[in-house]
Amino acid sequence: MSKRIDLLTGSIISPLVRLALPIMGTSLIQMAYNMVDMIWIGRVGAGAVAAVGAAGMFMWLSNGLMVLARMGGQVYTAQSLGAGKLREAGRYAQCSIQLGAVFAVLYTIAMVVFCKPLVGFFNLNSPQVVRDAESYLWLVSLGTLPSFLNQIFTALITTSGNSRTPFLVMGAGLVINMVLDPVLIFGVGPVPAMGAAGAAIATTLAQVVVTLLFFLYIRRDDHLFANVRLFSKPDWSCCRSILRLGAPSAAQSCIFPLISMVIARIIAGWGDEAVAVQKVGSQIESISWMMADGFSVAVNSFVAQNFGARNFQRARKGYRVSMGVSTVWGLFCSVLLMTAGGLIFRIFIPDAALLPMGVDYLTILGLSQMFMCWESVTSGAYSGFGHTLTPSLVSIILTAARIPAAMLLSATPLELNGIWWSISLSSICKGLLLVILFALFLRKLTAKQARAAD
Repeated sequence: MSKRIDLLTGSIISPLVRLALPIMGTSLIQMAYNMVDMIWIGRVGAGAVAAVGAAGMFMWLSNGLMVLARMGGQVYTAQSLGAGKLREAGRYAQCSIQLGAVFAVLYTIAMVVFCKPLVGFFNLNSPQVVRDAESYLWLVSLGTLPSFLNQIFTALITTSGNSRTPFLVMGAGLVINMVLDPVLIFGVGPVPAMGAAGAAIATTLAQVVVTLLFFLYIRRDDHLFANVRLFSKPDWSCCRSILRLGAPSAAQSCIFPLISMVIARIIAGWGDEAVAVQKVGSQIESISWMMADGFSVAVNSFVAQNFGARNFQRARKGYRVSMGVSTVWGLFCSVLLMTAGGLIFRIFIPDAALLPMGVDYLTILGLSQMFMCWESVTSGAYSGFGHTLTPSLVSIILTAARIPAAMLLSATPLELNGIWWSISLSSICKGLLLVILFALFLRKLTAKQARAAD
């Protein structure tokens, strides 16, 4: 009980920060799974990095289905908890988990059956890179079910005011992944060197352990999960509500990696090394996004609970505090990427020939970090109020604009850097536009609340 944070009364900054910090740690741990893989795979060679990067995009794509089950469950559970309706919160949590499990099994089957044509989409140049990508994809797809469950459990436990437990559980999984990665990638004693396939096996095994730890917590929880019956018949009314609210965010989560796949196909025209640079660069850049995502999840829970408790002004203040913190963090990340990008990049790929390409990527993307943080936090606040369509549309439209922008700019003397500029400029536009639209949304909601009070 003491692990849960009261989001409805008292100070605003203190519970937000106390909730957000473990979420940030959890987000960094989730990112670290891929970063650890990249660091070790980078020692195998740029081709192996390209293989893992290409195949990994399909697991990124799977997040759309996970978000479809998670987003609505998270928001409705938080609003029900804020309103003091524990049984109703339990029904939403139960349906969210059940939907996620079904989606995960279906996606795993699709990845295993269509592995070869999916990898073939990228037009990778080396036959060895293609083989490594195929091995990585079907092996890592076996971890889709525990991966989905882990993210849904994290969201539901966090939305009840407990972000510490997911942080500790995910941390245990990271330690396991860090131990298994070098053993399975390079081989130790009787364990053969498996390269990219070893990285996939390590990640999958770590995810399974995390799922088991979450189940141990759920069995002992006397609050939200005491009202969850995972093997009972789903409440179809709750399921429909979850799917309706989650659909825009799920579409966004699916379309974003699809767009990135097209961009990756364009990048492949500059060689497999360019694909590897983009994959590593995006992992480094995601440090700022993951931290902003921590505050996004925190403000989502904070806004949802307070809105459910009909405390609109407190919800609004929570958003302003989160924006202030994310602005400072975004500026720090911009300076870091633009001044120390080369030093960071060498940690992942110690190849001097690829260093200039990596520095260009991090410098250009560094310009957009604050705006990317704004987009993440504002989207979380929108969702907390139960509105997911506007941030999803903004993200889908402006992210899709990267494709024609990349084609046009890469045809100029900018060449490959033109693609990096298309990504950075779209992030700047998304952040600015969402903040403006959300200010208008809050003004309308304030007027509506005033009219209801009269």
